[in-house]
Amino acid sequence: MIPRIHQQGSNTLGLLHYLYGKGTHEEHVDPHLVASFDDMAPDPGRDPSVTKKDLQHLLDQPLALLGPGQRPDKHVWHCSVRAAPDDPILSDEQWAEIARRMVAATGIDPGDGAGCRWAAVRHAEDHIHIIATLVREDGRRPDHHRSGKRAQAEARLIEAAYNLHHVAAGDGTAAKRPTSAERHKADRHNRQHTPREELRETVRRSVAGAASEEEFFDRLAAAGLLIRRRIAPSGDTLGYTVALPDDRNGKGEPVFYSGSKLAPDLSLPRIRERWTQTSEGTTHQPALPPVTGPASARRRATTAAWQALLVIDHGDDGAIAAQIAATGEVLDALAKTSAAHTRHELQAAATSFERASRSHIRAARGHDRALRQAARDLVHSGPALGRGEDSATTAMAIDMLFFLITATAHWHARRQHAQQAETAHRVAEHLRVAYQAAAEQPIGVLHQRGRRLAPSLQRHYSAVVRQALPDLAEQILAEPGWPALAATLTETQTVGHDPTALLTKAAAQREVDTAERISDVLVWRLRRMADLPADPQNAQSQQSQGRPAVSSPEQVAQNWAKSTNGSQRRR
Repeated sequence: MIPRIHQQGSNTLGLLHYLYGKGTHEEHVDPHLVASFDDMAPDPGRDPSVTKKDLQHLLDQPLALLGPGQRPDKHVWHCSVRAAPDDPILSDEQWAEIARRMVAATGIDPGDGAGCRWAAVRHAEDHIHIIATLVREDGRRPDHHRSGKRAQAEARLIEAAYNLHHVAAGDGTAAKRPTSAERHKADRHNRQHTPREELRETVRRSVAGAASEEEFFDRLAAAGLLIRRRIAPSGDTLGYTVALPDDRNGKGEPVFYSGSKLAPDLSLPRIRERWTQTSEGTTHQPALPPVTGPASARRRATTAAWQALLVIDHGDDGAIAAQIAATGEVLDALAKTSAAHTRHELQAAATSFERASRSHIRAARGHDRALRQAARDLVHSGPALGRGEDSATTAMAIDMLFFLITATAHWHARRQHAQQAETAHRVAEHLRVAYQAAAEQPIGVLHQRGRRLAPSLQRHYSAVVRQALPDLAEQILAEPGWPALAATLTETQTVGHDPTALLTKAAAQREVDTAERISDVLVWRLRRMADLPADPQNAQSQQSQGRPAVSSPEQVAQNWAKSTNGSQRRR
């Protein structure tokens, strides 16, 4: 249940006309009163002898207790209370009780016999509106300080009492929601999202991996936004506003939004923190080889995500908050550059993660360089193909990001960041779907290779798993993905690794028993650790990097048999 305190107004009759009207799109059905301050207020919705002005006059009577100079300029208090889409339809009596609890909790009518006059109007199945006059019966002003937070707290109790969908408590760090006027305007212009939401998405994607202020503004311009900079006398940029070219006000002028009005971390000072280089608590990073394409960038992102996991496990809160914020940039960059069959779910993950990337714990910038560089590499490497090494490394990156997002959810939950934790879990579900699309082809190829392995080799690698992972072996061997893991183990042995030792190390990097597909997780860890191509068909990549081409299952069986016979003869 979501209560919302709207901006105070000065026109009681105007708000009543809206509440009892048909709505901007005929969406108001059977507007009627469900409760009022004395349960005796006239209802212009169902009593034809009563007008909206009659109800307005009754609500505003306490204003007469004050002299002209004492009356508040904005005396109209307005609160809407909306049920979740999956909640049952509540009766008028239930909504009436909810309205009484809300006005009591917010201080509008605390139950002392001299509260404000109010009325609750229902014009749809899933919500009510409460209108009140902000002058008590004794002429004093009500104590409704922080009424929004008080309404939210009461909503959590109402959810429990009526067995309704539980909404996670907020902490004031969420981006500002679009206003009703913005939503109605978007509907009139057949927009799926409001301009505020579209701008927030575009600005967030533009800052992902940007290395400087000028690059950030260049990306905004390339995205087609109108930009205004606020310039100091010194010539420095103090702030910025952006607008969509086709979003105009009544005068035909573009509607601009400042970064801080889009999201708390999109103001220019907060964005500049991302470019702050701090050396305290950080170590010198060795020079990395240049990124040569989308697949290379995705491998780099996988490594950076693994490093971020270690920070979340062992770092302080400021460093962890920086990793989480930078993870959002990687998700944005990955979504922007991925192929069509994964792009939709990755964009949904990036959009949702925006809520999980902020909390009251301030990010200690400078600790997030690896992730921010990974985001930059993804953007500059260009669009990835939907096949081959590009697609397979996308699956590899998503697999690691899934663990990173899960760790983020657990960290938020431990610190009582309810909305952020809940959002991170939703992001993980989007990543799960994207992973399945990206991994289908490479895992399918490995699966077929594993099934073609000679029975003696299959028994050999089963023994390897039992030796390396005795507690998980039977579960892994029963998974549909086991053949793909067996095929990967043959490749690790072909390029010179001890499969038992490598598998033990891969499983020890981080817990795997909570994964839905343990064999898949181990496939990607082994391929990353052994520097195998993510795409098992990419033999050319192996040869170009100076590694022997991976043998066929038949060749592997022959080589293994020869080595086994040779060792027996030596014994």
